[in-house]
Formats: sequence, C-alpha cells, structure tokens
Amino acid sequence: MLERLEDIVGAANVVTGDDRARWMTEWTGHYPSDPIAVLRPASTSEVAQIVRFANETDTPVVPVSGNTNLSGAAQATRAIMLSLDRMNTIHEIRPDARTAIVDAGVILSDMHQAAEAEGLIFPLTFGAKGSAMIGGVLSTNAGGSNVLRYGNTRDLVLGIEAVLPTGEVIDLMSELHKDNSGYNLRHLLIGAEGTLGVITRAVLKLHPRPRAYATAMVAVPTLDQALVLLNRLQEATGGAVEAFEYMPRNYIEAHMRLKATNRPPFEQMHDINIMVEVGATAPRDTTPGPDGTVPLTAHLEQTLADMFDEGLLLDAVVAQNDAQRQAMWERREAAAEIVRGAGKPVVNCDIAVPLDKVAEFIERMAPKVAALDPGAEPILVSHLGDGNVHYAIWMSDEDARIKEAVTEAVEDEVLRLRGSFSAEHGIGQGKLSSMARRKDRVALATMRAIKQALDPNNIMNPGKVLPPVND
Repeated sequence: MLERLEDIVGAANVVTGDDRARWMTEWTGHYPSDPIAVLRPASTSEVAQIVRFANETDTPVVPVSGNTNLSGAAQATRAIMLSLDRMNTIHEIRPDARTAIVDAGVILSDMHQAAEAEGLIFPLTFGAKGSAMIGGVLSTNAGGSNVLRYGNTRDLVLGIEAVLPTGEVIDLMSELHKDNSGYNLRHLLIGAEGTLGVITRAVLKLHPRPRAYATAMVAVPTLDQALVLLNRLQEATGGAVEAFEYMPRNYIEAHMRLKATNRPPFEQMHDINIMVEVGATAPRDTTPGPDGTVPLTAHLEQTLADMFDEGLLLDAVVAQNDAQRQAMWERREAAAEIVRGAGKPVVNCDIAVPLDKVAEFIERMAPKVAALDPGAEPILVSHLGDGNVHYAIWMSDEDARIKEAVTEAVEDEVLRLRGSFSAEHGIGQGKLSSMARRKDRVALATMRAIKQALDPNNIMNPGKVLPPVND
C-alpha cells in the first residue's frame, strides 16, 4: 500500500513512524491518532488518486487541516490521514468582484493578510486563525465572532471543488451569487466534516475592509438590556455591529488568573460584561475631525452615554487606540485556554438558542447543574449577537455518568427552547451521543441515505457525524 501511495505523492510525502507526531495529537488531547500514514498531496489530481485507491482497497481516509477541531473530527486510527497543508496557494484575489480563489490548505490568518493587502477582508475569524486552514473551516462550517454581521462559513463561500469518495472530482467552483440549477451540493459538502468528500479549493467572498472600528467593554444589569443595546446600535449604524460578546464575572476572574498582566475591563467587577465592536467603511464615519475624534467612536460613545443616563448601562470603556482594542479581543479569544487551563474535568457544550432565550437558558441551567454535581461551576462565554453560547462546566470529578447526565440536561433545555446542541464546533465524535438522542429521526435517516449513496464503502472519515444505526 505504501509503495503505491509513494508513487502518487512521492516518498517524502508519505509520512510514517515517529515523523507522524505533529498529526497524532490535537489541541484538546482527547482524540489521539495512530494513522497508517499521513499523506501530503500537492494537487487535486493527487488527492483524487489517493481517494480512488483508498476506495478500491476499503481503506479509511481522514482529512486533517490545522488539527484545531474540538470534537474529534480528525482522529485517525488504522486509516490514511490526508493533510492538504502543501496545497496552500492563494491563486487569485479579484478586488472588483470581491472574491478569492484559494486552495484548501491556506491558513486562515494568511487569507486575512492577503485580503487586507487589497483593502478587503475575509471576515471569518476565531482564536485558532493562525493554524486553522480553509478546508477545515469549510468542512466544519465554522462560525466565530463576526457571524453577527457576515454570517457563518457557508455565507462566505461562492464555490468549491471537492474529491468525492469514489475519487471523482466535482467542480462546483462557481463565482456566481445566483445559481439555481438544482440541489445545492456546495452546501451539502460544507459542514459535512469530511464524511462526504475532501474539499480541495474554494471561491471565497471578500468584504470591504472597515476604515475604522469602535470597540468597547460595556457592563449591563441584565442580558435583556444587553439586547436593547445591540438593537439600538444596529439601528443607529445600519447593521454595522461586527461583534457582540458576553463574558460573565467568573470568566473575567479566570482570565485575570491566566496571566499576571491581565487586567479587569472596569475598575470594579460586574456580573455581565459585553464586548461590542462596530466597523465602518464610509468616510463620513471614519475620517477624524479637527480634534482627532473619529465619528464612529464618538457615535458609539454617545449611544452608550444615552443608555447610561437611562439606567440601561452600569459602566463602559471605549478603546482609544489599537492596543486597547487588541487587549479587549485577547480577553475574548482566550476562552479555550481559560476553560482547559484550569486543570479541571470539563463538560464543554457548544449550543445555540434564540437571542432572547439566552438569559433563560443560563438561568435555568444553573440549578440543574448544581443538582447533578454540587461542586460544578459553569464557565461560559457567548457570541450573544447570534445566540451561540459556549457553555462549559468545570466538574468536581471525572465521573463519566455525571458528565453525560449534565450533557443531557443541557440538551433538554436547549431543545425546549427550540435551539441546537451543536452551534459551530461540529459533531465529530464528541457529539455522536447527542446526535443519537436528539437529532430528528427522519433527518438522521436522510443523512445516512446520502452518506450511503456517495460513500457506499464508508471510507470517508468513518465514525464521525453519524451515530451507529443501533443508537
């Protein structure tokens, strides 16, 4: 087998033995891999040849990108692990059309830099942007902090190219904003976590780069009043709010413990802390006045002052320079490090509920968690602007039965509110039990039928996304 694979990609790009080390562990440490080999193709043709060979020999194939997934979607045992890190070319950026044609191995932060050089942005962003790759973010339909304004990954992609489980290449590299010619196969492959094929290239949508940002930390009495702030800012700015992030008191305290240099956002501690960022492109909003004040920042300050006078805000700090803005973002993007860094057993839930139900979800969960584990402590952070709550719980011990009971309690509450038990981290292996318990039976049967039709030999990332039939 290895000789045949070496014929396809060259001996240097069939990685075996100890050289596999950097692919064998992922960020959480919960899903170690032991692949037969790691293959590093340099072209779509080579990917197709590998997959065709794997299909002929019933060899599982597990695509891997930056290995930053939190649900075990890239774990590979007795399988070929397929890394597209050599396929990392940004082929073209077309500023007038605001599109980019890129390989799946392009690192997200490199995409950001290339777009910014043209006065544009690719707005998808999250903490792992320095290692996550385009193929991975497409395969998981990643979200992040700017979903509120720009949407999920699906909303940022016009076209893709992919290799199907048979080794056939499907060309969906449309650059069109309107194409109503049948089933949307692009959307089927995006978010499938590599179970239906390997995404190799994409046409990405770019946006104008804001000429100015206004960023602030705001303390409010209740989450309901936070939504009043969000809606007022959206109305005042024409929907220009890019981020609206909720951090409770214990998250702020945990962030301060993380590093001695970390500081609280306000002189006194508050229970509900919101980071808000507004971006603008129009010169009227971004050109400094005679006193150096940027109109966008002045407008945000005035809106916050008005709400403070109404008793809707408790405190606010507006970033006066980029260093202060980056410090606010660092606090928010430290979430994964905070949750994992405490050294405690963790139940990590990535849920979504309607925006006006976030407060209800959090309030109802607290006594449920305490009843199951009196020593547990919820540690959460939320993309409040889109209803996504990263609801983690520091548990008092590793009792698997209690951890599963807590997970089920979260699912109960989420589904009561017509939410989702998986918002942006995908299913992988970590949420297979949730899929088996909670996903609509007809939807599961339909997904299995699609998987069987496209991948009858079940070689593409087997054991991920779809729970076994007996579940």
